[in-house]
Amino acid sequence: MEALRAVQILNPSGEITMPRPTHPRVLCVANQKGGVGKTTTTVNLAVALALHGNRVLVVDLDPQGNASTGLNVPHHAGIPDVYDCLIDNVPLAEIAQAVEGIPNLWCVPATIDLAGAEIELVSVVARESRLSRAITNHPETFDYVFIDCPPSLGLLTVNALVAAQEVLIPIQCEYYALEGLNQLINNINLVKQHLNPTLDVSTILLTMYDRRTRLADAVEQDVRNHFGDKVLEAVIPRNVRVSEAPSYGQSVMTYDPGSRGATSYFEAALEIANRGVMGGTA
Repeated sequence: MEALRAVQILNPSGEITMPRPTHPRVLCVANQKGGVGKTTTTVNLAVALALHGNRVLVVDLDPQGNASTGLNVPHHAGIPDVYDCLIDNVPLAEIAQAVEGIPNLWCVPATIDLAGAEIELVSVVARESRLSRAITNHPETFDYVFIDCPPSLGLLTVNALVAAQEVLIPIQCEYYALEGLNQLINNINLVKQHLNPTLDVSTILLTMYDRRTRLADAVEQDVRNHFGDKVLEAVIPRNVRVSEAPSYGQSVMTYDPGSRGATSYFEAALEIANRGVMGGTA
């Protein structure tokens, strides 16, 4: 069974495809609470979609550069990164790097320079829409653009929310999961009112689900009652393989394609792809 799952996920023959959306989908992966699986979700969904016939761009907007690490894209000081794009108007096409071993996947890395961008952006003209313009001006068309946000609600996250049409919120199945979510939703609504009227919270993904605890079950029920159809059926379990993969510069998809973590992210990606075909967003 594990071998079968691995073949399905790695898709070496290219026979298994996930439906491609009718127009490019720009998803901002946001939650100001740290450690909920934003980067892990961004990397694994992007790899799953790219392995199954979609053209995907990952924009790493977190100064820690974890998404760049997870995709094994160089992001040490001196490498052109998303900072150059936001502050100096360098085109995204010049910064994006092809991800080794995964066809159809590109990554715009983040270096530590990005830590200063929050302050430098304050005095820049049209500071909230810098990223949006850069993505729009990219000469190639992508099926999906995933923007990995920092765990805060500053100008970098606002740039991501203005650039995106959809917000994907990973929610950890823990006691404090829903605290702070109101603040995030309020900020999304503010951006929607003033800067990006088409923005929509389209997808909620439950992460770090531990089926042995009643708490995880209770959080899942709360989230499903509150957000309804926006919550994906696929739930990401707590899985050692998912945690180990980044230290090898890989997604769990390539690190251990037969694992429960890889299967769950594959199912989540398939659900997102199907929803995109059914009517733009969920």
